[in-house]
Amino acid sequence: MQAAQFETAVENILRHDRRFEPHAYFFLKDALDFTLKRAAEKNQGQPRHVSGPELLEGFRDLALQEFGPMAGTLMAEWGLKETRHVGEMVFQLIDEQMFGRQDNDHIEDFEDVFDFEETFVRPFLPSRAKAAN
Repeated sequence: MQAAQFETAVENILRHDRRFEPHAYFFLKDALDFTLKRAAEKNQGQPRHVSGPELLEGFRDLALQEFGPMAGTLMAEWGLKETRHVGEMVFQLIDEQMFGRQDNDHIEDFEDVFDFEETFVRPFLPSRAKAAN
């Protein structure tokens, strides 16, 4: 996928839906690339489709790797508060023909896969604050 095409797709989405910041879409593209590479490595180098939960796992791992304690702050600034939001962006990019889809892919695949607070915020709180929550 060409960078200019992806940028145009994001602009098209943002014309009618401004819930998520542009950076969120570009990070999602990076997370998909990260996840596809990891899946291919596990599959003797052969590329394959990844499921919603697999993509979310890669999204989570890349966010923590790239942003560490700032991941939760960035997700919130980008408008992402739950895993379904990532799925909504995925399906917007599918509609723009930037991402592929199989018949068994559904938005529900992205429901409640992990909790953003538990994943991106709590691990970085001081011990006393963790105990209070």
